Amino acid sequence: MTAHTLRDAATLTGRILRHWRRRPGSIALGLLFPVLMVLVFGYLFGGAMAVPDGRYLDFLVPGMLVMSALFGFESLVVAVTADNAKGVTERVRAMPVTTAAVLAGRVTADLLNAAVGIAVMVVTGLLVGWTAPGGVPAAVAAIGLVVWLRFAFAWVGVYLGLLLGAPESAVAVQVLVWPAGFLSSAFVSPATMPDWLGAVAAGNPLSATATAVRELFGNPGWHDGDWASGHAVALALLWPAVLTAVFLPLAARRYRALGR
Repeated sequence: MTAHTLRDAATLTGRILRHWRRRPGSIALGLLFPVLMVLVFGYLFGGAMAVPDGRYLDFLVPGMLVMSALFGFESLVVAVTADNAKGVTERVRAMPVTTAAVLAGRVTADLLNAAVGIAVMVVTGLLVGWTAPGGVPAAVAAIGLVVWLRFAFAWVGVYLGLLLGAPESAVAVQVLVWPAGFLSSAFVSPATMPDWLGAVAAGNPLSATATAVRELFGNPGWHDGDWASGHAVALALLWPAVLTAVFLPLAARRYRALGR
């Protein structure tokens, strides 16, 4: 990117952050929702969950860190469609601002939001007794994988937001987020599911990152013995790269095609 593009991207990121500052209530709810999920699954359902070599909370917290990347994706779709409905997108398109600056500004703001959400989840986990015996360097790598997945989902979210256009259409994405999240190893092992369903869950990008994050944190997990579990870190790096390679150019092309 050129210096001019970087300045424009920073300006647009600042515009989004100022908008968030005017509605702290909705931002706080978005950050606290994963915390509520940890409390519900950890304390209401956790007694029924058996995890080899550890407590269910130690299995759950890394999974919820990964799920927070998915929950943020849904709010991003809504934000992009809202800008389109209010005419903000068209006003920005009328300015001498590059496509790269517009999209980079949106994704940068989303990653800043994700960083706060990850920090809230880590603090919550520590407060409920979660530990990361894998060590500090491995923990930093684990958080990096969560951010990498969120970065990829951000491009999916920008593309879908531009494609759908209207906030009402984003409801469909919100509905689909839940099956995609639960059909993974975030809460349970795919080995506990029917064979065909477990195969789908094992191939879910969320499962790859959740398994890799648990491995790096030193937290317990089911040892399914399948290829995906044995190569979780590699898949956690590969899946977001594939999603970014597909949806980044699609988002740029869709943005340039608006109004035609």
